Amino acid sequence: MKRSNYDALDHLATMVAVTSREGRCVYVNAAFEAALGLPRRALLGGRVADWMVDPSTLESTMDSVVRNEFSTGRFEALLRRPQGAGLERLPVHCIVTQIDHGELVLIELVEVEQQSRQDREARTLEQARVTKELIRNLAHEIKNPLGGIRGAAQLLEMELPSRSLNEYTQVIIHEADRLQALVDRLLAPHRRAPTVADINIHEVLERVRALILAEFPRGLQIVRDYDTSLPEFRGDREQLIQAVLNIAHNAAQALIDQIADGDARIVLRTRCSRQVTIGRQRFRLALELHIEDNGPGVPPS
Repeated sequence: MKRSNYDALDHLATMVAVTSREGRCVYVNAAFEAALGLPRRALLGGRVADWMVDPSTLESTMDSVVRNEFSTGRFEALLRRPQGAGLERLPVHCIVTQIDHGELVLIELVEVEQQSRQDREARTLEQARVTKELIRNLAHEIKNPLGGIRGAAQLLEMELPSRSLNEYTQVIIHEADRLQALVDRLLAPHRRAPTVADINIHEVLERVRALILAEFPRGLQIVRDYDTSLPEFRGDREQLIQAVLNIAHNAAQALIDQIADGDARIVLRTRCSRQVTIGRQRFRLALELHIEDNGPGVPPS
């Protein structure tokens, strides 16, 4: 390995040292410097084994690698660090490899924490798989009663004495349909084609307003502050309803005390913004949507 090639090792997250056959450092990378808290010039010419709590294991491994008894040696060790560098002892996994036809030795030190992180990532993937299966089972359980709820709402609508009450049965029917579509996406997300169409933001907000008022019929006022000149735009209507509903519902839940007192208020405001940058892309016109409440706000903590 030529000296000009050492710079590439500075990009590695693991600690790397290149030593002579006798164990003297001829190069250490930036990660090694950072771990020991010492500049490179203070490490060059020194012995890597001197930074080990038990230097004998590294020395014997290097000796075996240099004599070609095996190509690579691996072992667990403790790296001894100056007190100013943080922890005095750093658990590492040490990998010793011969390079340059036996003229040099490459020593790589991997923090045990890094290995533990990889193990955690593997466990996370397994948990994600289990969670996905749980969601599929739950979606099946939710799907079964939805048809009955929708059908019961339709029958109830036909028996209602006042047509003014139909608004509430329509809420049940529309939400049952939306939940049905959501469950279908959970069961087969790869089969769902994007539902992109022209959307009127105020139709979305009116739908959300009806849902919130159906849940909180008393003590909550939802104020409309719309710019009716806003044009339609392309998007997924159901996903937009869900996003706005989540925020508005959070606002309503934050207003529980005000709702009890009868002075809770949520404002739905739409405006047109010009020359807006979204995701590093400049747009001439953009929709500005505000969902404001008169609640206590986010706690400082």
